[in-house]
Amino acid sequence: MRDEMKLTMNAIAENEYFARVAVAAFSAKMDPTMEELADIKTAVSEAVTNAVVHGYDHKGGILEIDARIEDEWLEIEIEDEGIGIDNVKQAMEPLYTSRPEENHAGMGFTFMEAFMDELEVVSTPGQGTKVKMRKKIEMPAVVRRKKRSIR
Repeated sequence: MRDEMKLTMNAIAENEYFARVAVAAFSAKMDPTMEELADIKTAVSEAVTNAVVHGYDHKGGILEIDARIEDEWLEIEIEDEGIGIDNVKQAMEPLYTSRPEENHAGMGFTFMEAFMDELEVVSTPGQGTKVKMRKKIEMPAVVRRKKRSIR
């Protein structure tokens, strides 16, 4: 099964909830467990929040969210055209934050890594950041049989 969803939205804090719910609703057709659904929502929330706070410095911009289902894999890409990240490796270290004055814990990428099976961050200073995440959702056997019989 292959399916895709694209969403373009303003990079403002108020849209973080909408982004996480939209991706969760899209992934629901994979019949994830409640834990898997919570993981997906948390990872999307962290990626969107990073774009709003760090990519655009709360000044707004555009976010592109692309979610795909390929067999039992959910793939999510969240891209901004913000300031980018100078040192991706450093930014992904637990507890690192470029905004300590705003009381950010520096755990965004750590949570994304913990809740998803794969995480890749591609960033170019001055051009933006793309966060790519993948999660394997083991579909129940009855759902797999049903989908095979439809083909």
